[in-house]
Amino acid sequence: MKRPRVLFICGSINQTTQMHQIALQLAECDCFFSTYYDDGYPDTLKRLRLTEATPMGYKLSARCLAYLQRHNLTLDQGGLNGPYDLAVTCSDLVVPGNIRQYPVVLVQEGMTEPEGFWYRAWRKYRWLPRWFAGTAVTGLSDEYTVFCVASDGYRRQFVSKGVNPDKIVVTGIPNFDNCRRFLANTFPLRDYVLVCTSDIRETFGHEDRKALIQKAVRIANGRPLIFKLHPNERAGRATREIRRHAPGAQVYVTGSAEEMIANCSVLITRVSSTVFVGLALGKEVYSDFDLDDLRQKMPIQSGNAAETIAAVCRRLMNRVDNHAEVHEIAV
Repeated sequence: MKRPRVLFICGSINQTTQMHQIALQLAECDCFFSTYYDDGYPDTLKRLRLTEATPMGYKLSARCLAYLQRHNLTLDQGGLNGPYDLAVTCSDLVVPGNIRQYPVVLVQEGMTEPEGFWYRAWRKYRWLPRWFAGTAVTGLSDEYTVFCVASDGYRRQFVSKGVNPDKIVVTGIPNFDNCRRFLANTFPLRDYVLVCTSDIRETFGHEDRKALIQKAVRIANGRPLIFKLHPNERAGRATREIRRHAPGAQVYVTGSAEEMIANCSVLITRVSSTVFVGLALGKEVYSDFDLDDLRQKMPIQSGNAAETIAAVCRRLMNRVDNHAEVHEIAV
């Protein structure tokens, strides 16, 4: 019999590793991978380097492509070598026209951004591109068949924003479904205060980085202080700021933030999905978000999110049209 063909649209490293884990559970399929793309005018914006702060930009695309090549995954850049039986995407901020003819599974990447100015503008003026509003509008394209989300708490949030509840399946998300695994690590330090920064400034938001650093120094109160920079951040600028306002702190540009969280005593974040690792491991956590609300949205710790999402994919490829039947495999 002909093997099903599945296209995985990747993005940031977090998004890409989740797509990879799902693909590993579909051994009966021929899986193909692409960096994040669109086949409309955003591609023109990319060539003008106006999308560099997004997964569509050259910098994050190169990082994604390097990961795919390092793991010897079969490439189909831009999904040009269809047809496919299914497309799995890490984001619906743009939905390429060439996948809309297929069943599409959207997978939540992690925490969604606050509902700021561009979110409110997009809600009022729907002709604005969704990606202007960032992940605050995740799920609102309605250009997918099933939306796999992290938890019942996130399901409630997405429904409250207007996402079709009949398309949502609570599956968990692979990178955050078993945070206890990060406790077994080789990171050499212990019992420090850790700051996981965000790329707010790189995505055109405002951040008082000096205030964040000074807050971290106060919380540390003489304890060892470590900063783990966001992969999309301008590392040179961020490092200079830390050296100026927290001269005794250590700065890590690379390395596993999750393993660093597993070994810390205190976690400080602003807008970062890493907060869920800290909460799951019982750390003292500081965040811009309400912690009680985050606990309600905690990704389910099933340890089998990739398998569950793969089961959803399998059902769709078997042409199951009844959403209730799809939902049954994820509860």
